[in-house]
Amino acid sequence: MIDEPDLPSLYPERCPYAVHRLKVDEIHVLHIEECGNPDGLAVLWCHGGPGGGLGGKHGRQFDPAFYRIILFDQRGAGKSTPYAEIRQNTTSDLITDIEKIRLFLKIDRWIVAGRSWGTTLSLLYAQAHPQRVLALFLAAIFLCDRAANQWLFQQGASLVYPEAWAPFRDFIRPEKRHNFFEAYKEILFGADEKLAIEAAKIWSTWGVNTCSVLPNPAMFDYFLAPEVTFALARIECHYLGNDGFIEEGHILRECGKIAHIPTKIIHGRYDMNCTFDNALRLHQALPNSELICVPLGGHADNDMATMGLQIKAAESLKTLFI
Repeated sequence: MIDEPDLPSLYPERCPYAVHRLKVDEIHVLHIEECGNPDGLAVLWCHGGPGGGLGGKHGRQFDPAFYRIILFDQRGAGKSTPYAEIRQNTTSDLITDIEKIRLFLKIDRWIVAGRSWGTTLSLLYAQAHPQRVLALFLAAIFLCDRAANQWLFQQGASLVYPEAWAPFRDFIRPEKRHNFFEAYKEILFGADEKLAIEAAKIWSTWGVNTCSVLPNPAMFDYFLAPEVTFALARIECHYLGNDGFIEEGHILRECGKIAHIPTKIIHGRYDMNCTFDNALRLHQALPNSELICVPLGGHADNDMATMGLQIKAAESLKTLFI
């Protein structure tokens, strides 16, 4: 683990040289952006959530002069359509989508990268298609096991942020609080649209409150925006309430398939959304990985230390391919 005091800044805001609409089944059309160097080393960015969509900082830790940076909104999120749709929206569907993107863009092999839920998806894709992955770049590891889900949405983070947890808890009747996924699912997918939107705001507010060591108003502005919050709450509840549509312990159990792949793991010590043990267990399961601890980092990438170490990790990946 490394603690690096001299930290670089983000690369400039994304300026896509190509934007695509890719129909992946009879329901879903994905929004895809290509940025950076069209002839560069391809890297795919997987956003978090599930349902969070692309944010302004996504992909900007990669040098646009060196990398061909590919980003997409997952099913139901961001600019992909239909918005907040959960039909035909499971983890296996997203893994299939990533492979369809690779084929559509005529890429042989690429680096796969992501944050939070994006690390879950990156790992699962790599395990399904190890021959297509040159390296993994993973920040804020989420193994999507039952313990991780319960920590954030049942009991765990609630003990660290009790005042922020109270509105999330109190929105649900006491007799239903033994399973917040089921309780919120009834409302988010119920017939009362006004109540569903209120539930989505409360769900998203709770998630944002656990993201940063220090509050960041910009995060609330983004995740509570109408074009983000409803999809995030619905899709996150849909996925995590179904254990990510993967078997318990699947990611660590299948790490032998990707043990040879160079992997950068960046994780904040004080991540209260996805706890540090996620990163440590993954590092221990992947002999060709490097674990980079952000000593005072939380879950979000909105502080200089977290983003700076991500940029350094992306820079160090270059040496493997020059």
